[in-house]
Amino acid sequence: MLQRTCGAPLFLLLLSACATMDASPGEWEDPSPRYANLQRAAEYPWTDDGHCVVREASNEWPILAERCFHTLDRDRVRFRDVTGKCAVASAPAAAAVPAAVALCIFASPAVVTGAVVVIGAVVVAAAIQEGIDVYQRNAARERAKPKTQTRPAKEPLANRAPKPKGSPTGDTFPPIPSDPREPPECKPIPVRHAGQDVPHNECADRFPPNRYPGMDVFVGGERFDALQVGVRVLWEIKTHRFDTYPDFIRRRELEKELEQIQRERRTAEACGYDFIIGVSTQAHKDALLEADFSLDVVVTGCRR
Repeated sequence: MLQRTCGAPLFLLLLSACATMDASPGEWEDPSPRYANLQRAAEYPWTDDGHCVVREASNEWPILAERCFHTLDRDRVRFRDVTGKCAVASAPAAAAVPAAVALCIFASPAVVTGAVVVIGAVVVAAAIQEGIDVYQRNAARERAKPKTQTRPAKEPLANRAPKPKGSPTGDTFPPIPSDPREPPECKPIPVRHAGQDVPHNECADRFPPNRYPGMDVFVGGERFDALQVGVRVLWEIKTHRFDTYPDFIRRRELEKELEQIQRERRTAEACGYDFIIGVSTQAHKDALLEADFSLDVVVTGCRR
């Protein structure tokens, strides 16, 4: 996982201060928190092309701000505690005060005029612009659909899990959060695990854990190893012993993995899912993060 800017106790302190900051007139409001967060983040410069923001955009703004603060280009941003609500953030040692106050101001749920000032013009980060475009295209398609009335059902069909082979009912698995505006290609379709790699498939079923045991899922035309139970998180699982390979094999393997991972992450994010890579060893995680620090990688400990 990427390192967080502040520890949990400090962040809870910051949130308690920021939650009382008053909103400015005309603050952005939108029925989709994800879209509102992308719009707000588009006003700031980011050092990672906005990938962290897109990954965390489904959270509330204070959570997104805390998790992505380390990717904000702070050389181009000035923070002013115009409300005086962030004084509590000066409680830690003096060396940590500027960053703590800046995070408190930036993480405010409300947009406070003059609190965050960007130096120079901002070009919207590529990943953020792509996320905004995807939302707007999907919203335009939904508005264009004819309105129809349906009879009420005991359970909304959108909340019923797809019925995989061998499952006696469609109620085997708990529902995951869904958006009625979600395009059909973004709905998860369970399919049998590809290949006969038993240790790999067992890891994909057990570790996230997988909503559809024994199944991969198709989302947006891409095949993923697992859809995590209860949340919108897609997983790519790697179980090979990367650290045992010779150096030149590692490099070749890493190139192939990054091409696949980047493609899958773009698809997951475009459909509103988070994307995590699970690897068996710390050496494999370190190699992936060295190649692309914006990836979300965890060590599963799964062995062959």
